[in-house]
Amino acid sequence: MSGTPPRRSLGIDVGERRIGLALSEDSAAPRGLPTMMRRPTASADSERLRTIAAEGRVTELVVGLPLNSDGSVGPQATSTLRWATEVAEALQLPITFVDERYSSQRAEASLGRAARGSNGGAPGPARREARRAAVDREAARLILEDALNPELIVDVSALTVDVSESAT
Repeated sequence: MSGTPPRRSLGIDVGERRIGLALSEDSAAPRGLPTMMRRPTASADSERLRTIAAEGRVTELVVGLPLNSDGSVGPQATSTLRWATEVAEALQLPITFVDERYSSQRAEASLGRAARGSNGGAPGPARREARRAAVDREAARLILEDALNPELIVDVSALTVDVSESAT
């Protein structure tokens, strides 16, 4: 019996320094991927994401678009649009943008308070980095969940932004 291949979505939370990733298949609950990417350039990101997408048999990219709180496009959203457009073109995958204005705050709340250091004080660098990676993964997972809500899908053709400049 040949059915439609499963829809496998790669959720992407693009930050200034790191990228959080999550994967979902059809109606299954999204799960964060342990991979945490540092952002050298969109071109280098594309190569790394190409491998991840192939291993996960990804059929679409779902990228969180960090609009301003009033819904307007600011510098971070413009940068994300440029990056995502370049990456989607390199990977030859369709892309959906999701309004992710508060995904990082929701991810922090979902994960609860950060653990203290072993001496009861502030956590050390390794623990802080692990926490940041967990927040990025959770934000990507939430972006995939939000993609199921049509009200949160962003029609980028309705936005007034120039994405022709390179994201590298």
